[in-house]
Amino acid sequence: MTRPLQRNLGTADAVVLGLGAMLGTGVFTALGTAAGAAGRWLLAALVLAAVVATCNALSSADLAAAHPQAGGSYVYAAARIGPWSARLAGSAFLAGKTASAAAAAGTFGTYLVPAAPTAAAVLAVAAVTVINTVGVRWTARATWVLVVVVLAVLAAVVVAGFAGPAAAPLTAVAPVPVTADGVLSGAGLLFFAFAGYARMATLGEEVRDPRATLRRAIPLALGIALAVYLLVALAALRGLGVTRLSASDALGAGRG
Repeated sequence: MTRPLQRNLGTADAVVLGLGAMLGTGVFTALGTAAGAAGRWLLAALVLAAVVATCNALSSADLAAAHPQAGGSYVYAAARIGPWSARLAGSAFLAGKTASAAAAAGTFGTYLVPAAPTAAAVLAVAAVTVINTVGVRWTARATWVLVVVVLAVLAAVVVAGFAGPAAAPLTAVAPVPVTADGVLSGAGLLFFAFAGYARMATLGEEVRDPRATLRRAIPLALGIALAVYLLVALAALRGLGVTRLSASDALGAGRG
């Protein structure tokens, strides 16, 4: 018989777990690539991605409140559609989160141990797996630390971007062209940065008063993430300019 999960988490823990899934990989890997696609309309692409993510997140919040069980999309599809849809949704969720974990681990290795990024990524996955198997309370504590560190790093980026001189235009380099397809492509890339809200929807059996908690936590975490991304994007555009940002390895996808 399966043991029931313990409802140990409050709203703050749920928000931090969501931020831990949202802040990091997207802003560190997608911003430069999105700037290359959207050009000077980067902020519009970011807002568009946030609007789409908000619609999806609010639906996830309502489903999580209606079905406060572990399992996320698998549970919702099983309750609303049927078992085969549940298997498909659950498989897609696992595949997506596996890819997200690989991207996060790869980003960690590339930034912190550039001489051996693959080894560092494997060690990061192993460490996170150990923490998760200990229990959700340890996961929440570790995520608090991670979120504080990431926010401190991003705050340093924002301060540097606004405190330093504004980027001079590159007259010798053609500006990044702006097209509707480019803006949509940029929004698609930046949507990846918000996708971690789905992590909170899987906490239905681990939060206290899930109906109220998840309806508060999911929009709150998404709003905080959007505010952080806007500040980082504004600072990067001011400090680097669109052309330099689109060619940057620091906030791009590791382009050489």
